[in-house]
Amino acid sequence: MDRNDPTLQDDERPDGGPVHGADDDGVDEAPRHGDRRGDEAKPAEIEHLDEDDRLTREFVEAVREAVHADDDDRVYQLVEPLHPADIADLIELVPAEERVGLGKAIAELMTGEVISELNEHVRDALFEQLSPDAVAQIAEQLETDDAVALIEDLDDADQRAVLAELDPEDRAAIEDALSFPEESAGRLMQRDLVAVPEHITVGNLIDYLRDNSDLTTEFWEVFVVDPAHRPVGACQLSWILRTPRHIPISDVMKRDQTLIPATMDQEEVALRFQKYALISAAVVDSAGRLIGQITADDIVHIIQEEASEDALLMSGAGEGDINQPIRESYTERVRWLIANLGTALIASLIIAAFGAAIEKLVALAVLMPVVASIGGNAGTQTMAVSVRALAMNQLTQSNTLRVLWREMRVAMLNGVTVAALIGGATAFIFEPMLGLVIATAVVINIITAGFAGVAVPVIFDRLDQDPAVASSVFVTMITDSMGFFAFLGLAVASGLVG
Repeated sequence: MDRNDPTLQDDERPDGGPVHGADDDGVDEAPRHGDRRGDEAKPAEIEHLDEDDRLTREFVEAVREAVHADDDDRVYQLVEPLHPADIADLIELVPAEERVGLGKAIAELMTGEVISELNEHVRDALFEQLSPDAVAQIAEQLETDDAVALIEDLDDADQRAVLAELDPEDRAAIEDALSFPEESAGRLMQRDLVAVPEHITVGNLIDYLRDNSDLTTEFWEVFVVDPAHRPVGACQLSWILRTPRHIPISDVMKRDQTLIPATMDQEEVALRFQKYALISAAVVDSAGRLIGQITADDIVHIIQEEASEDALLMSGAGEGDINQPIRESYTERVRWLIANLGTALIASLIIAAFGAAIEKLVALAVLMPVVASIGGNAGTQTMAVSVRALAMNQLTQSNTLRVLWREMRVAMLNGVTVAALIGGATAFIFEPMLGLVIATAVVINIITAGFAGVAVPVIFDRLDQDPAVASSVFVTMITDSMGFFAFLGLAVASGLVG
């Protein structure tokens, strides 16, 4: 992690030249792995990526064979050309019992970039084999937000042990981040940024950036702050480079900013980035002081995580990670299956109440699943639209009734279309009255599904519960129950059964 005071103080007047990353002879020094591979080592002859940029089966098997043979040099030779993200994929693709041996062979390649790309379950399993000092050394290679993500998954005792091994400055930054709620902007933000006072000129700023080698090396904009360290504007690097040196930074900066409170949920942060097309944004504390920044590369991961999480929660599959321990997967999934069993009993009781009618007309038993299935699918469609709209802040209190009426109209059109098809087929195969009954029941159930598909997620959202978690169970219960009740009730009322 970079260590610097990101703010140019009022009395600083940089006047030096740029700092170059080269030796005295002007030749940049690049990282080398010659010590390990040797000058005569040949590149791996196996194609490691396919046309979809996925690791090939042949490559993975070659690595595994080298690990089994304890040929660390061969393993290193194969893996060294890979991008850090591909190395992380390789570690996840090999069986769990082989990961320690693989990690030992490529220890020099296990950089912070690789660790930050690892699946959290795989990473946790690997870290169980490492000492707190080793974990601390890895954490110090990472940006603050990645280090926080690494340490927050450890249990309390391991957290304390790792934090004790960290540099005091790094430890303070990580402990500060851990004080914010989980999945908040405070956990997500980077502490390394560039902030300057508004009275300096563009030339002062350029000299400051060149003269201070301790500044973070990756940033897209410079934040401008007042004496209380509250952000008052921001300047993109392109503006700075294209502006004459004598122009005050206050004349170039954009004063209208999107500020992110440190306690804001990461999903809401992602929505702001999407809505305002942000590349980076300042994070402020409760007093409005600048304490960090969030960049678009972090948000890409958040958007992917949140989208996957909502989809999995709607299915009751829990976290849905193939690397998750079996016991955790079982615990997360079985509770929703048990809940679904309870709601299914309600539909069974409705069927039992019409048992005599079903015995007299077997066609009712044949057609009941059709009514319930169509209603369930219609409810799932509407529920998916509603949950997405809630997640994207498109469905709010101001337009709930309008969205509900829209989905009801869609449901009416769908109901009439499907009812005409199933009603006509039933009338032809069985009898006209039964066709009319099932057509009416389908219309009623699809309209009910449209109502429930909006109302249930909205109710959960108003109760501050995640609408993606339990909506499917209740929508299915409502559509099944209404489908059976409408179909069997109409059959009795029409005189089809005595």
